[in-house]
Amino acid sequence: MNLLEISNLKKSFENLDVLHDISLSVKEGEVVAIIGPSGSGKSTLLRCATMLETMDGGSLTYLGEAAVTSDEAGRACYAPAKQLKKIQGYFGLVFQNFNLFPHYSVMKNLTDAPIHIQKRQKEEVYAKAKELLVKMGLGDKADYYPCQLSGGQQQRVAIARALALNPSILFFDEPTSALDPELTGEILKVIRQLAEEKMTMVIVTHEMAFARDVADRVIFMDGGYIIEEGDPREVIENPKEERTRQFLARFSS
Repeated sequence: MNLLEISNLKKSFENLDVLHDISLSVKEGEVVAIIGPSGSGKSTLLRCATMLETMDGGSLTYLGEAAVTSDEAGRACYAPAKQLKKIQGYFGLVFQNFNLFPHYSVMKNLTDAPIHIQKRQKEEVYAKAKELLVKMGLGDKADYYPCQLSGGQQQRVAIARALALNPSILFFDEPTSALDPELTGEILKVIRQLAEEKMTMVIVTHEMAFARDVADRVIFMDGGYIIEEGDPREVIENPKEERTRQFLARFSS
């Protein structure tokens, strides 16, 4: 079953076309890595998929439910607010800069949305949050504030916060780009573990070895187009397209 389907997505900012007719789908349990140079449209694609940016054209469907459809002219038409709110509960998003609430403790960062937005029982939410913190190696950090944590710890809290919402699919927007190499390893280890547990994920990343080893499929974007996609080893070690080869050449030793 496809958890996510994007068809003919178009996005421009003023007169600059950023995404050209992008179509992709993600199956349940699949890990999709999106790679490409800066400015290729990777983050804009994620922001459109998670409704942080509005699409200009195309369609967006989660679990068979339409968030965005196209009118006869190909313009994007969004579902009613109630439907969108329901669909937003199907996914979680982890940003490159953590985006934790600085005035909330770690525990409150994890529990606030499940309690107040999803209206779940406090006891269940707190039990789940404690379990997630232990899983992230942060069992003793529940009462800490973000400023008291390292970057790697903050990002693990951000991942736990996203998981606390019980999403069907998790998006990562360059989750290690704000971290030094040692802390990057911490985060990649967590994501690798989630992949082993068959969490459905879409990951924008510059970590080529990680994409090759962990993803089920790699998508290479450039200039707002999907240039190449397929098996991670094929795309990264034996790309078909010249543009993909040029991009990957600077990552090879």
